[in-house]
Amino acid sequence: MLMQTSAIFSSKPAWVKAVHRTSSTDSNSMAATVPAPKWAQKTVTLPPLRRGCHLVTSQILKEIRPDLSEFKCGLAHLFLQHTSASLTINENYDSDVRDDTETFLNKIVPEGRSAPWKHTLEGPDDMPAHIKSSMFGCALTIPITDGRLNMGTWQGIWLCEHRDAPTARRVVVTLNGI
Repeated sequence: MLMQTSAIFSSKPAWVKAVHRTSSTDSNSMAATVPAPKWAQKTVTLPPLRRGCHLVTSQILKEIRPDLSEFKCGLAHLFLQHTSASLTINENYDSDVRDDTETFLNKIVPEGRSAPWKHTLEGPDDMPAHIKSSMFGCALTIPITDGRLNMGTWQGIWLCEHRDAPTARRVVVTLNGI
């Protein structure tokens, strides 16, 4: 699996001096060294995947790990630049969960020529893909702790592909913190 990334902005840790006063009449100040906030951003291109829910945590981490390791505390924001796929956090161990989720989505969102959708210019699977994308969404926010994504033991990042024809998908990952 090949993935492309493009670095937009990244900075190395910077430290600044800050002065904190305990009261307005206190002439003695306590000087503390606090880390300056920093940002990093990459666009990760995931290869085309068949329709369904796919665990992509390791692919995302592979691309952001060098920047992620520079953060002690912060947030990772993932934004999928597409309207017919989605991102979610769910079970990372049993692949049956991903299969069952796809089955559920296909049962609750009808598709095909008999479906009631007006938007059919891009095929009978397009409007259902838009609805499914809106159900899960295109963005995630995950805490960063000590250079790692702070998810639960059984949590993983899923890319849900809702179209029949596999398409490469772009995820903009923005890291912010100290």
